[in-house]
Amino acid sequence: MIKKYFKKFKKLVNLIARRRINKKDAERLENKDMTVIASSCIGCITLHDLGCKFNSPFVNLYIAAEGFVKLLKDFDHYMNSEFTFIETKESYPVALLDDVEIHFMHYRDAEHVTTEWNRRKERIDLSNCFVIFTDRDGCTKEILQEFDNLPYENKVVFTNKEYPDIKSSYYIKGFENEESVGRLYEFTGWNGKRHYDAFDFVSWFNKGKK
Repeated sequence: MIKKYFKKFKKLVNLIARRRINKKDAERLENKDMTVIASSCIGCITLHDLGCKFNSPFVNLYIAAEGFVKLLKDFDHYMNSEFTFIETKESYPVALLDDVEIHFMHYRDAEHVTTEWNRRKERIDLSNCFVIFTDRDGCTKEILQEFDNLPYENKVVFTNKEYPDIKSSYYIKGFENEESVGRLYEFTGWNGKRHYDAFDFVSWFNKGKK
């Protein structure tokens, strides 16, 4: 019981501290209309922290590493494809976008997925686009190399160790004894900082300001 309340108290302290961090970051942010294409929730949480609009349907979902890179290789094709929803053991909708499986963890049903996907898809701006990937969900060195070779000017893959030969990789400390990075949006202590704060998202996004 004590442990439970301690955990809640720590979360509350972090959320209060996070507000100050978000406010400062939002004030630094000049490029507020970027499109973020992310393989997991890290994209939408980052945008939420900065108070930015979701100019992309890649929010509140995750795509396994192989499928994400496949989608990025033929982006126009997949954005013009329709969903086929499939039966799984999950409590949330899962769909195939052509042959890429997408897990919509924070959606109610197929109708909700389709409506939100199509609405946000119309906001995509590839001239102001940022791609966020992680070494989770079946990622291999070969997949990292494929991602690194993709023709997206602004892309990053967060990894649990250093890859000097992967130019788009960014090493996040603290996960060296695990198979991949963990949940980068989780708080690291008591000061409101998340794991992903090791990367300066604001400066990165500002590179794309027209």
